[in-house]
Amino acid sequence: MGAIMDTLYNLCMILYYIFYAMIVPWIPIKYRSKDISGQIALVTGAGGGIGRLLAIGLSNAGCKVVCWDVAKQSNEETVRLIQMSKGVAFAYQVDLTKREEVYQVAQRVKREVGKVSILINNAGVVSGKVLLDCSDEQIQRTFDVNVLAHFWTVKSFLPDMIMQDSGHIVTVASLAGLTGSDRLVDYCSSKFAAVGFDEALRTELAVSDIFILAFIFASI
Repeated sequence: MGAIMDTLYNLCMILYYIFYAMIVPWIPIKYRSKDISGQIALVTGAGGGIGRLLAIGLSNAGCKVVCWDVAKQSNEETVRLIQMSKGVAFAYQVDLTKREEVYQVAQRVKREVGKVSILINNAGVVSGKVLLDCSDEQIQRTFDVNVLAHFWTVKSFLPDMIMQDSGHIVTVASLAGLTGSDRLVDYCSSKFAAVGFDEALRTELAVSDIFILAFIFASI
């Protein structure tokens, strides 16, 4: 019975996001956009891919962008691209698997840039191996980056948002967080946890003006 309910829930969630993706583009942009110019936005995994695109997009929207990535050179390249377009961005090298490092760099950001009002937990890793071919270290790293880091970043920046009763926390998730797939046991498990984190945090902060949302991508 439990498996049937889980399957129905997953199907409902998939249909919801498909419906949302079909309807939202037809809503005039002025009714679904918000002025975020001047706000400080932090993107993890900003050194490439979706993270870089998000960082550039936030800069184009007028945000000061804080770029976090473990890869120093690619992260600095993201900042360079933003600055070439007259945007304001800051690069910080951070290993999200190290909790104390996350806390320490978060304090640096507050001192050097200011209070973060938009937090985007985008960084993610995937092994692409069957479970028995995944080393214990790979499984641990998948969970450290894909979900546990969300706890450390949110604990770092949420208190300021609560004090201001304003903010945005975004989880970049995946359909792998709604349905399982072979060769992705560790990844799917971590993304299920990330989606659960998003849903539970949204419930916990429901009475505040802090917006909690997840981006569900089909191909990550």
